[in-house]
Amino acid sequence: MKKRLFRIATIAAITIVAAAPAAAQDYQRAGVEHNMPVFQQALKARLSFPMAWTPQVKDLPAWRSAGRAKLWELTLQAPDSTPYAPQLIAATDRGSYVARQVVFNLTADSRVRALMLVPKGTGPFPAALMLHDHGGKFDIGKEKAIEPWGGTPQDTARLAASQAWAVKHFSGRYPGDALARRGYVVLAVDALGWGDRGPLTGDTQQALAANAFNLGSSLAGIMAMEDARAAGFLAAQPEVDSRKVAAIGFSMGAFRAWQVAALSDAVTAVVASNWMATTEGLMVPGNNQLRGSSAWNMLHPGLLRQMDFPDVASLAAPKPALFFAGAEDKLFPAASVQAAYGKMAKVWQAWNAADKFEARLLPGGHVFPQESQDAAYDWLDRQFGRAPVTQPAPSKN
Repeated sequence: MKKRLFRIATIAAITIVAAAPAAAQDYQRAGVEHNMPVFQQALKARLSFPMAWTPQVKDLPAWRSAGRAKLWELTLQAPDSTPYAPQLIAATDRGSYVARQVVFNLTADSRVRALMLVPKGTGPFPAALMLHDHGGKFDIGKEKAIEPWGGTPQDTARLAASQAWAVKHFSGRYPGDALARRGYVVLAVDALGWGDRGPLTGDTQQALAANAFNLGSSLAGIMAMEDARAAGFLAAQPEVDSRKVAAIGFSMGAFRAWQVAALSDAVTAVVASNWMATTEGLMVPGNNQLRGSSAWNMLHPGLLRQMDFPDVASLAAPKPALFFAGAEDKLFPAASVQAAYGKMAKVWQAWNAADKFEARLLPGGHVFPQESQDAAYDWLDRQFGRAPVTQPAPSKN
């Protein structure tokens, strides 16, 4: 008898719901569209970026300090003061400068091989941390910025790959070597997953990021910490003028450049080519940001509930900062880029350093061609108070 009564009650309840107004009968029949939740507009509407600069901010150093502390917190990284303990393992003469292979403790967990270019002559010299891009190409990292050398089959393969990459993105030359010919010390290090520190593939990025979280860390956070440590290492070299250390990057390297400029006092200027836009402009159907895998290297969970990308970059103010974008760059819509630039310019103005911020929307797509490199390096010379340097021809060795 009890079972029968229960069945009658259940049927009655269902009948009541079915008789409700049509609107009450509706429910979500799809949850995902364009790789985003269908309620993505509601999520966007909640992004108020409370830690962004506003005209109401009166204490700029305190605002910057709080923003930097929050960014470090969200990287999930502990402070690291491990001695670098560098060791020179190889060197080759390239005419006006010497190319070195240096091994050092990037962090307490990773001892790495880096490429470093040192001008001949009497220092100290200005310096640049060259931060490589993503590009979905993992067999080379530091070799995207600096010409590699060596005699092993792997070295030969990396040289060929790096030459092809230079042709595709940099007008056929290595940005790091071009800067060394101007008299800069240049350092390039592999990010985790690239070059010596692979193997990583497009399919395994998500697994690596998930496993980093499962180990209490973060893939993007590791990269941020390592870039800050690399900047500190470069600034500490005896050949380097620690007052003149730039972070320079293209694509993901540009993200890394303005991020490390925001995080580290070792960086005193930044050149960022082809990575800046607003979240509103990036999180739209068809954008590369929605594909997931490559975004993990630039994703600090919870960051966008506090600051947008231009807000983070603005933590670098009032350091000299130069940003480039391509008007036809399909990865970064021009309107979103311009909105980000406008937001950042106001922060430098608030610091009374409007002359230290420059943002250019150039013809072309997702590249850092020779003319843009030369313009950036001329600008950097001016920021560091250097007279124009006549560049010797590349060595034939």
